[in-house]
Amino acid sequence: MITVKDVSMVLAAASRSVTILDRITFDIPAKQTVAIVGPSGSGKSTLLGLMAGLDRPTTGLIQLDGTDITTMSESQMARFRREKVGYIFQSFHLIPTLTAVENVAVPLELSRVSRAGDRAAELLAAVGLSDRMGHYPVQLSGGEQQRVAVARAFACRPPILLADEPTGNLDSSTGAHVIELLLSLHRDYGTTLVLVTHDAALASSMQRVLSLRDGRLESDSMPASSESLDDFSAASRGAERIPSADPLSSDPFPIFGS
Repeated sequence: MITVKDVSMVLAAASRSVTILDRITFDIPAKQTVAIVGPSGSGKSTLLGLMAGLDRPTTGLIQLDGTDITTMSESQMARFRREKVGYIFQSFHLIPTLTAVENVAVPLELSRVSRAGDRAAELLAAVGLSDRMGHYPVQLSGGEQQRVAVARAFACRPPILLADEPTGNLDSSTGAHVIELLLSLHRDYGTTLVLVTHDAALASSMQRVLSLRDGRLESDSMPASSESLDDFSAASRGAERIPSADPLSSDPFPIFGS
């Protein structure tokens, strides 16, 4: 599903160069949950951004679902990302002049999905925000903004979800709600989930942990089992879960039909 091979990122700084990532290599199979951890400045967010095609590595290869994204033009990457990758920013990155439902509708409209507004409304209802659809980001709490961001990232139902510190700006209770939403997507749809986090408990609940230090892959471990994922989810009791079945349809999200 995700292949990172000999990826380096080197930036020019004044009269010298700074190595952000140094020959990183790993493979992530489909449907796996992965945490990327490490101290500040270790290259975690840079690596995640490269995996999403938001930037290009200086050297190396990145493949998503068998496709080399490092050779794509910006327009090709944008189209590919809409189909394959959902990206969740720590600072939400909602468009301030659009309402919650309009924010979620953006990727649907770009993908020329019919009834984009109606479909966005159904997504917001699924993350527990049916009463906040007409609100602008400034009128929403941090947790509500992040749930809008989750709905937007999953709008086109991509097989890969990447999240950069998705709970970093949230209190522990609200953060647990957001993580439960992400784990629901993984459980119900087999979404490959890769997140950057400083939260040791969250990282240890993932099926795999990639640890970076000074731009290098320091360790690659599998500390968790499916039971630990369930244990972490139980900590967020009361969180809205994206439904696994719709009583009126065999498709839990019938809005994604043809």
